[in-house]
Amino acid sequence: MNSPDVWKTAAEVQACIRGMGRDLADLLKSRGIVDPLMIGIHTGGVWLARCLHEQLAIAEPLGQLDISFYRDDFTRIGMHPQVRPSRLPVPVDDRHIVLVDDVLQTGRTIRAALNVLFDYGRPASVLLATLAERDGRELPIEPNLVGLHARLGPGEQIKLTGPDPLQLILGKIPMERQKPSGPATPAP
Repeated sequence: MNSPDVWKTAAEVQACIRGMGRDLADLLKSRGIVDPLMIGIHTGGVWLARCLHEQLAIAEPLGQLDISFYRDDFTRIGMHPQVRPSRLPVPVDDRHIVLVDDVLQTGRTIRAALNVLFDYGRPASVLLATLAERDGRELPIEPNLVGLHARLGPGEQIKLTGPDPLQLILGKIPMERQKPSGPATPAP
């Protein structure tokens, strides 16, 4: 990401997370879900999940997923040089999962995370909580809980930085990672 600017300050992000915690507690209550398993997606999703996990005082340890080997777009985004292990402290079979990620854009990270989860077992349900949602969805994936909605221009992206402090940074997508605009022209 080039030439970053703060999109949401640490204070704004913390206020949003507190609101998300209240909304998540209400959502879980309305669905009759007690003692969910919360799982954060590396890296920003884990930072956000730690905050929500603590706020909701969830009994089970926090789970962590690394989806690097499950991505279908390595050629566009490149492989993350630091692969971290996934850590699921308890079996996921028949459990209600709260899957947490920082920014939802294309939906590819969530698709990969669901593939990882189902390799571990079959959850009873999966709720998706994201700190920020932006346009650009390529897959039909919608979060159950969103902290912030972003309307960004072409070539812009937001990224959660942290873990201390957590803030959202606005930057430019490097040209080699941007999708071509307009219809494709057939080769002669």
